[in-house]
Amino acid sequence: MRHVRTLVLASDNAGKLKEFGAMLAPIGFDVRPQSAFDVPAAEEPHVTFVENALAKARHAAMLTGLPALADDSGICANALGGAPGVVSARYAGEPKSDTRNNLKLISELAAHADKSVYYYCVLVFVRHADDPQPLIAEGRWDGETIADPSGQGRFGYDPHFWLPALGKTAAELSAEEKNRLSHRGRALRNLIEKLTLT
Repeated sequence: MRHVRTLVLASDNAGKLKEFGAMLAPIGFDVRPQSAFDVPAAEEPHVTFVENALAKARHAAMLTGLPALADDSGICANALGGAPGVVSARYAGEPKSDTRNNLKLISELAAHADKSVYYYCVLVFVRHADDPQPLIAEGRWDGETIADPSGQGRFGYDPHFWLPALGKTAAELSAEEKNRLSHRGRALRNLIEKLTLT
């Protein structure tokens, strides 16, 4: 019988908890949100996804004494040098607003012929707070930005994230399709491969 290990997710996002929990349970992890251990959200002062994810993972591991998993993700426009990048959730400032973020991105891209964008996710797993060899997994999902939103899945930039090969936006995908294709799903499968090899 497989030994079950508790893993702290450095997030309180219910969707991430459900997704990560479902995919990590078969390899022996019981994923718990950091709020279950009264861990406050970590600072995310860095300009790269990997540094922010590593900071969040180490923070959760340090305060719980348990292995921890963190992700950092966002959308990057090639014509804008990778912006909004790590500030995707707050691209248009505070308070956070998906609508204003999308309007800003569309406005910024209006003068550019290149509308290509990609979602990017990095996952960091640490065995303990001072782990010298964190496991790092990445996932990327390419698409294009369109001005007119489409789809019922009104999460983040999804209604404006067009997938030419499918002829639909990310917001028009079923949850199963999105998990299979998305940057987070790809990063998670990559991480699981690494975990099963260690």
